Amino acid sequence: MSDLEFVNAPAPVRRARILELLAAGGFVKVTELSVVFGVSEVTIRSDLDALESAGQLDRVHGGAVTSATPRRTEPAFEEALGSLWDEKLRIAAHAAALVSPGDSVIIDVGTTAAALARALVDRADLHDVVIITNGLKIALELERALPRFSVIVTGGTLRALQHSLVNPMADGLFDSLHADIAFIGCNGVDVEHGITNINLPEAEIKRRMLGAATRRIVLADGSKIGQVHLGRVAPVGGVDSVITGHSARAAPLNELREAGLDVTRVDAGIDVAGIDVAGIER
Repeated sequence: MSDLEFVNAPAPVRRARILELLAAGGFVKVTELSVVFGVSEVTIRSDLDALESAGQLDRVHGGAVTSATPRRTEPAFEEALGSLWDEKLRIAAHAAALVSPGDSVIIDVGTTAAALARALVDRADLHDVVIITNGLKIALELERALPRFSVIVTGGTLRALQHSLVNPMADGLFDSLHADIAFIGCNGVDVEHGITNINLPEAEIKRRMLGAATRRIVLADGSKIGQVHLGRVAPVGGVDSVITGHSARAAPLNELREAGLDVTRVDAGIDVAGIDVAGIER
């Protein structure tokens, strides 16, 4: 993706790109970033201050350097929104094409799931679709499709920064329904350890979602492939397919395929016209 595509990008996208530039060069300058993003130096300084507060870089005179103690905790929804922005759009477009009128669909939380919700709404041919979600952001995105869609929110306990609903009180709904398709996100997909997630309560809800659907599809941008985290969601044999992006490394993808998992690597040629992930931030 060229830098021109980042001009006037929303703050989460801009900050994610700043971190990518920092990872590549070890140092970024305020003046140069201002030109790259087409925003003021005041705005760039605000971005760098926010990233420093999150422990992702260290501020120095005129710019920033890689943090000596990078944060390894789960990012907030709005922060994760900017990471691999274009890739998530393409994964979402591919996943949305798998849904047919009359389907019942479970959609998990996360930024790729939010892009999927937007892609489904933008499909004017879809009607009589029932969507079950534990994501407040997802539900709000889907609201525009009412009454073409019916949207069911699980209930439960709200997680700070993630806008997700987890136990207690979140998983009882899955005892009383069975959906055609479940789309879940994750923090890691690994041939040995399976599908994993940083947060244990969310991992539990993801397990329940998989158990309540006929077709079980994992949406994971390339950064998740080959990664392993604390909460195990399912072995690779416990899902039907994984949809990932062009940034995924070939070696772990080949291992997943050799284990019998259906893996789709969405290339940069997928049309994402009409899907605006920037609009997801509210």
